[in-house]
Amino acid sequence: MDFAFDARTEELRSRLLAFMDEYVYPAETVAEEQRAALASPWDTPQVVEDLKAEARRQGLWNLFLPGTEHGAGLTNLQYAPLAEITGRSPHLAPTATNCAAPDTGNMEVLAQFGTEEQKKQWLEPLLEGEIRSAFAMTEPEVASSDATNIETRIERDGDEYVITGRKWYISGAMNPDCKIHIVMGKTDPDGADIRRQQSMVLVPSDTPGVHVRRAMQVYGYEDHSHGGHAEIVYDRVRVPVSNLIGEEGGGFAIAQARLGPGRIHHCMRLIGMAERAIELMCRRAVSRTAFGKPLAAQGQVNAWIADARVAVEQLRLLVLKTAWLMDTVGNKGAHTEIQAIKIATPRTVLGIIDSAVQLHGAGGVSQDFPLAELWASARTLRLADGPDEVHQRSLARRELKQYM
Repeated sequence: MDFAFDARTEELRSRLLAFMDEYVYPAETVAEEQRAALASPWDTPQVVEDLKAEARRQGLWNLFLPGTEHGAGLTNLQYAPLAEITGRSPHLAPTATNCAAPDTGNMEVLAQFGTEEQKKQWLEPLLEGEIRSAFAMTEPEVASSDATNIETRIERDGDEYVITGRKWYISGAMNPDCKIHIVMGKTDPDGADIRRQQSMVLVPSDTPGVHVRRAMQVYGYEDHSHGGHAEIVYDRVRVPVSNLIGEEGGGFAIAQARLGPGRIHHCMRLIGMAERAIELMCRRAVSRTAFGKPLAAQGQVNAWIADARVAVEQLRLLVLKTAWLMDTVGNKGAHTEIQAIKIATPRTVLGIIDSAVQLHGAGGVSQDFPLAELWASARTLRLADGPDEVHQRSLARRELKQYM
């Protein structure tokens, strides 16, 4: 069992770490300052465009796509440690390298299931970083953790589909550069197979009847990182039948294919968030004194730091094993491990960040440190791509099946 990264991974890690130190971390404060001066909070700060240009110049671009036709040709195992590095600055680095959700999942869907025309119109500009996109599945009126519940209708009318429904927490849709939505709805609501009722269609954001109602807040603040989370009403929106992705009834299967890589990307970025939190904890511990001795000499602080290190090393090994399985036996063969990392990683990282917040006192919940935003991101990821409980239910069923 070899735990070393291969030569290409090591080379990309070295370049990406240098890119983070030289460009990304210094840009965090600049991005906030520039965003405050923008006419709209959803506009992209200039420093982000500068980062994208530099990342492209250095060849740190579209690293997530496994095929060489559109991406860097990396395996999941090779990309995982790179995603971890970008997770140290989750609101800048993924966007800078064109590896940010929901665009990553949408590009994977188009690359795998899109027609040549769809790829040319939408995948190519996404790969170039010229536009952004949104994935519209979650709905406020139903428990969307069960995708069979969605109520949005996609009805055939001659050579068009008519889409009617209401979605919310649609990431990226507030961004003025968001030009295309992938909308999941039901084309066959009465079908006998509840997993063949859903389909996905491409809806340009400027199509008549697409109404972005409001930005949804996350723990009371606007999440600017990917262009906000929108509530959207699709009011009898008409698109050509050629905008269907794959086949009618294939939406559920496409969603599952989309979520496998997305979950491992999220988990590796979460480990990067934990590493950032540990670094901040250690720096704080050696620079502050309380009750006559450095925080680093306090037993409870030592326990926080030690437990955090142990937890991160455990999580990383599990996530890398999952990436290896995805590469060798496919997403289905890695099903148990994908669910395991999705259960374990967000809640464990959330605890590490919470300890870092505690160590920083009032500063931990302030805008002067990234911890509050990291905490909110980690907490949100206990819901994104399926809540913990859905994965626990499925994983337990797989474990119990062998005893029945």
